[in-house]
Amino acid sequence: MKSKLSLVLGIMIIFAAGIGFGINAKTAPKDYSEDLKLLGIYTQVFKIVKDNYVEPVDSKTLVYGSLRGMMNALDPYSTFFTPEEFKEFTTETHGEFGGLGIEITMENHKLIVVTPIEDTPAYKAGLKPGDIIIEIDGEPTDKMTLFQAVKKLRGKPGTKVTLTIWRKGLDKPLKVTITRAIIKVKSVKVRELEDGKIGYIRLTQFQENSANEFEKALKKFKNKEGIIIDLRNNPGGLLSVAVRIADEILPKGKLVVYTKGRRPEDQTKYFSTSDPIIPTDLPIVLLVNKGSASASEILTGALRDNNRALAVGDKTFGKASVQTLIPLPDGSGIKLTTAHYYTPSGELIMNKGITPDIIVKVSEKQEIERLKAERDAKLKGIKNPKIKDPQLEAAINAVKILNFAKESMKSK
Repeated sequence: MKSKLSLVLGIMIIFAAGIGFGINAKTAPKDYSEDLKLLGIYTQVFKIVKDNYVEPVDSKTLVYGSLRGMMNALDPYSTFFTPEEFKEFTTETHGEFGGLGIEITMENHKLIVVTPIEDTPAYKAGLKPGDIIIEIDGEPTDKMTLFQAVKKLRGKPGTKVTLTIWRKGLDKPLKVTITRAIIKVKSVKVRELEDGKIGYIRLTQFQENSANEFEKALKKFKNKEGIIIDLRNNPGGLLSVAVRIADEILPKGKLVVYTKGRRPEDQTKYFSTSDPIIPTDLPIVLLVNKGSASASEILTGALRDNNRALAVGDKTFGKASVQTLIPLPDGSGIKLTTAHYYTPSGELIMNKGITPDIIVKVSEKQEIERLKAERDAKLKGIKNPKIKDPQLEAAINAVKILNFAKESMKSK
């Protein structure tokens, strides 16, 4: 499988930009006198370490280490790459590689699972959003960078990796051994509910082909009483795909999302550009939870702020930043947060997420039981299993209420 090495945290929306040290070339001159004083302190410490550390230390090690620390001091998504890491991150990797199928982020030196991707080894092993990976094959993760952790999680298909997990509610860490596999994810899954009256679309990721598959699903369900779009545990993916999917539902000319940073080039508005595929009064309900991140939140904000859908479930993850790749002269590079994205109403959901219109919380135990029942049903080939799912039940009821209101309006 051909793939781009990507720390999708969902992740994370990366706009690759071939810009170097001239990133602020067009800005007005500034007074850098205080910065120069601080750089003088840096130079002094650099010299002290070089001359007095117990063992000789390479200058590049010190500089790269300090740059990595600089990026880590900003946010979980800004990163420094050595030349080897930057090349691997930005170039296509040929051949197949094994993975676990989890979206991860690094926050306060904690390696956190954003969500396991459906039908992958991590999903089948029972990993959950919010799990903290404290060890990989016995090696503590608190000193690793996100890139280093991803490299350790990846490996030859069929090989095993043991994770030590800290999970809220458990008395002690949990060890989970997972066999790596080629990650092939079907991003759009459909079925019918309530004797065929309601269409159900499960969107697991925002991949390159997701918009086309989603369009087929919408056309299939356009004459139903309503549609449920399940974004639970969807870590996101491509911004462009989220915009395209919103475009398939929203009337032409509606604001989908906008980005805003310090520079004019980081300000972009995205509008729907075509007529919707489905009737504008067809009830739509979105299912979300704490594993719904990034592009999932863009779609949720776009449909809800334009009064096109209701959101049901639990508060979303809260990932709303845009990263830019910046190459450096020696082949190294940085991935720097340069903008935030905002929902059409102007809300910045970074670190706070989206609160659904209808809140349906489920306990850790209920969530584990639901995921386990879904996995067991898939392994047994059961197509429409009867699984206790309070959030889905609430979404079905919401569709029925919206449809009743629509029909009542027609009869007047």
